[in-house]
Amino acid sequence: MVKFSKQFEAQLVPEWKEAFVDYWQLKKDLKKIRLLNGANASTKQQESSLPTALFSSLRNLSLFGHNRSDHEAIHVHRKPASSANKGDLYETELLEQFEDIEAASEFFACLDLQLNKVNQFYKAKEKVFVERGELLKKQMGILIELKTALKEQRDKGSKDDPSILCSIASEDGSSVKTEQEQGNQDGTNNELEKNGMQFADSSRSDEMELSRTIRREDSSSRSLSGRVFSCQGRNLRMEIPLTNPSRTFSAISYLFWEDLVNQSSRKCSPRGSSKLHINKTKLHQAEKMIKGALIELYKGLGYLKTYRNLNMLAFVKILKKFDKVTNKQVLPIYLRVVESSYFNSSDKIIRLSDEIEEMFIKHLAEDNRRKAMKYLKPNQRKESHAVTFFIGLFTGCLVALLAGYVIMAHIAGTYTQKKSDEVYMETVYPVLSMFSLLFLHFFLYGCNIFMWRKTRINYSFIFELAPTKELKYRDVFLICTASMTAVVGVLFIHLSLVAKGYLSTQVQAIPGLLLLCFLLLLVCPFNIVYRSSRYHLLQVLRNIVFSPLYKVVMLDFFMADQLCSQVPMLRHLEYVACYYITGSYKTQDYGYCIRTTHYRDLAYAISFLPYYWRAMQCARRWFVEGKTDHLVNLGKYVSAMLAAGAKVAYEKERTVGYLCLVVAMSSAATVYQVYWDFVKDWGLLQFHSKNPWLRNELMLRQKFIYYFSMGLNLVLRLAWLQTVLHPTFINVDYRVMELFLAALEVIRRGQWNFYRLENEHLNNAGMFRAVKTVPLPFHEVDEED
Repeated sequence: MVKFSKQFEAQLVPEWKEAFVDYWQLKKDLKKIRLLNGANASTKQQESSLPTALFSSLRNLSLFGHNRSDHEAIHVHRKPASSANKGDLYETELLEQFEDIEAASEFFACLDLQLNKVNQFYKAKEKVFVERGELLKKQMGILIELKTALKEQRDKGSKDDPSILCSIASEDGSSVKTEQEQGNQDGTNNELEKNGMQFADSSRSDEMELSRTIRREDSSSRSLSGRVFSCQGRNLRMEIPLTNPSRTFSAISYLFWEDLVNQSSRKCSPRGSSKLHINKTKLHQAEKMIKGALIELYKGLGYLKTYRNLNMLAFVKILKKFDKVTNKQVLPIYLRVVESSYFNSSDKIIRLSDEIEEMFIKHLAEDNRRKAMKYLKPNQRKESHAVTFFIGLFTGCLVALLAGYVIMAHIAGTYTQKKSDEVYMETVYPVLSMFSLLFLHFFLYGCNIFMWRKTRINYSFIFELAPTKELKYRDVFLICTASMTAVVGVLFIHLSLVAKGYLSTQVQAIPGLLLLCFLLLLVCPFNIVYRSSRYHLLQVLRNIVFSPLYKVVMLDFFMADQLCSQVPMLRHLEYVACYYITGSYKTQDYGYCIRTTHYRDLAYAISFLPYYWRAMQCARRWFVEGKTDHLVNLGKYVSAMLAAGAKVAYEKERTVGYLCLVVAMSSAATVYQVYWDFVKDWGLLQFHSKNPWLRNELMLRQKFIYYFSMGLNLVLRLAWLQTVLHPTFINVDYRVMELFLAALEVIRRGQWNFYRLENEHLNNAGMFRAVKTVPLPFHEVDEED
C-alpha cells in the first residue's frame, strides 16, 4: 500500500507546494514524540496500576466523534478576524498532561501554524478567482449583446459581412478600466501585506506583474487595436492582442484607411468622433479570448478544490497518527475546528465552478455538456503498454542494424582517414549525421521529460501544452528508436548496394528519398503518427522564423535555443537539399553546392539564422514587456553571431590575424554565455544562498550534480577550440570528428534544458502561479473619462 505522504506529494499542485500543509514537518515532530515515549515506556509500564490501565482501555473503546470525555485533552482558541479580509487565527491550549509537554506543545504550534496558513492562502486565492469570475461574467454579457446586435443587423440587411456600426467616443481614456482593475488588485495586495501573509503577497504580486505586462502591451502593440467606442448604450474598448502578423498588418491597414476616409469628418466633428465597425471576425476573436479565460479560471478552481481536499485529508491523517502515538483523543476535538475553518466551510468556489460550467455550456458549447467538458475537463491520454513493447523492439533492431552498418563500413574503409570514399562521405554521410544529431536531441528531450516528471516540474504548464496532445517520454523514445531504425536500415541497404558496385542514379537517390519521406511525414494531414504534435512543432517553427511579428511565449524561445545548438544539422540539411534539388546526385558532383557562390553564402547565412531569430525574439519581448534584461540577452546572441562571423572569415582565409580575431570573439562570447547560463537561465551562483554557489531551492537532493553540471557546461562551451587546435584521431575521418563535437553541443543543450525549466518552475512556485492569466477583450470606460 502506498504511503499517504507519497500520495500527498504526487497529487498536490506543484506551484502551491509551500502553501500546502507541511505534512513532513509534522511527521518529524511526531517522530520526536514517539522516541521520547519509547524511552519512557519501560518505566511507565512498571508504575502503571490496574485501575489506570482499565480506565485507559475503556476510554479507547469510546466511539469516534460521539462519546466525549468530560475532560478534553486540548482546547483550540479561535481569534476572530478584525476585518473581512483577515482570516481567523487558531491557537491550541493543552489541558491534559502529555508524556513530553514541550514536544506536544511544539507539535500543536506547528499544526496551528499550518491551519492558519491554509486558511489565509485559500481565502486569498478564493478572492482572486471570485473577482476574476465576476469580470468574466461581465465580459460574457457584453459579448452576448454584441452578437445579438450583429445577428439583428444580419437579419435586416443582405450583405455578406454585416457589422455593427458604433461611434468612437475617445482615444485618450483607453486605459481607464485596466487601471481601475489594477487599483483593486493593488488594494487587495496592501491588505494582505498588513495581514503578514507573505505567500499571499507573492500570489498577488504575480497578478500585478501580469497586469503590468498587459498594460505595457496595451501601450505598445495593442495600441493599434484598442479603440474606445460607444455601442449598446455603453462606452467600450475592444482589444484583440496582436499575436500574429495578420492581426498586426490588418490593424495597421485598418487605421491607415480609416484616417484617410474619415479625415474630413474628424475635422468637422467638435469631439473628434468617428465610426467603428465590429464584424463577425472581431467578435469571434473576442469569444476565443473569453473562452480561454474561462478554461483557465475553471482549471484554477479545480486546483483550489484539490488544495482543500488534500489539506483536509492531511489534517485527518496526522491527527490519527498523533492519537496512536500518544493514546489521546485529540482527533475529534481538533477535527471539529478544521471542519468549521474557512477553507473547508466556504462554498464560493463550488458555486462559482457551477456557474462557469453553466455559462460555458450555454453560450460557448451550444448547450452540449459533453462538448463543454472536453474543454473544461480534458481527458488525459492513456499510456499503452504497446508503446513500451515497441520501444524495446525497435531498440533491438537499431542495435543490430547499427552493428551491421559499422562492420560493413569498417570492411569497406568508408570512415578511415586514408582510404575513405570521398563521394560517400560528401553525399550520404551528411544525411546520417543530420538524423543522428536530430534524434539524439529528441532522445535527450525524452530524458528531460522523464526527469521533469520525476522531480514534479510542471513542464506542461510552462510550455502551455494541451494535456490531450502533449508527448510523454515513452512517446518520444518510441519516435527516436523507430526513426533511427528506419534511417540506419535504409543506409545499411544503400551501403550494401554501393559496396557491391551498384552506382546507378536510383541507388544514389536513396538518401534523398529517405529525407523526403520524413519531410512528407512531418506535414502529413492524416491523423497518424502524432499529428497534433507534428502540427504544433510546425507552428512553433513558423513563429520562430517570423519571430519579430509573432508574440513570443516560453515554448517559442525554448525551441529557438535548441536550434542554436543544431547549426551543424541545419548546414547538413541545406547541403543535402542543394545536392538533390539541383540534380547533382545524377553526376555525383558533390562540389557544385560548395563552388556556387549563392549556395555557399546561404550555407554561411544558416550559421547565423538561429542566433538572429533568438535575438529578434529578445527584441520583441523587450518591446512588449519593457525589461532591460531582454536587451542584455539580445547582446548575448549578437556576440554569438560575431563569433560565428569570425569563424567564417577564418575558414575563408586562414591567417594569424583572423585566428586572433576568432580567439578574442569566441572567448568573449563564451564568458557572456556561461554567465547567462549560470545566473539567469539556471538561477545559480547566488552568493547569499544557504547552498553555496547555488540557490536556496533545489529540486535535486544531491548538490554535487549541480556543481558537476556547471563544470560540464563550461567545458562543452569551449568546443570552439577545435577551430584553433584541429584535433584528429588516428585513422578517423575529420568529418566524424565534427559529428562528435556537434553531438557534445547537443548533449550540453540537453542538460541545460533541465535546469532552465527547473528555474522557471521555481519562479512560478515562488509566486504561486499555477494558471495563466488570459487578457480580456472588452474594457468598459466611464463616460466622464
